[in-house]
Amino acid sequence: MPIISSNDFKNGMTIVFNGQLHQITFFQHIKPGKGHAFVRTKLRNQKTGRILDRNFDAKEQVEQAYIEKKPLEYLYRDPENFFFMDHETYEQVTVPAAQMEEQAKFLKESTECLASFHEGEVIDIQLPDSVVLKVAETPPGVRGDTVSGATKTATLETGAVIQVPLFVNPGESVRVDTRSSLYLERA
Repeated sequence: MPIISSNDFKNGMTIVFNGQLHQITFFQHIKPGKGHAFVRTKLRNQKTGRILDRNFDAKEQVEQAYIEKKPLEYLYRDPENFFFMDHETYEQVTVPAAQMEEQAKFLKESTECLASFHEGEVIDIQLPDSVVLKVAETPPGVRGDTVSGATKTATLETGAVIQVPLFVNPGESVRVDTRSSLYLERA
């Protein structure tokens, strides 16, 4: 793996720190009036998702991790794993269910995802920004409920629970933002 200086940090870069993969989510070069310059960073652990605040000395050397990104298609799941297919090689890629807690609520068969690989192992699955899902269950909208911005709870076909406007009924398809879990529009 290449060795880089803390002066070369960029947002989104992945480094090996304390033997674990961390993604740089924020960095700032600080040059105080007295003392040595340093780089203030926020690092997100790729396995646990925990955010770590860390200062690096200017020109401190760290390992940069090589991350490969590939599109994968979600196929199915069993209690322990999620299964994806690589369209280039037609191989199945297995991802442990524990790694997919957040993404699972918006995944349905044939969804195209972007996978990040490090040394042949999947470290992250990124869903599309929005998905279209059917409303499985929601209370009926009462005629006359026309309060602007009023919402009700709806359960989607994947089991996710979101807030939708009063006019949405069971069986309708809605577009949902996967990053914020918010209703966007009827589809």
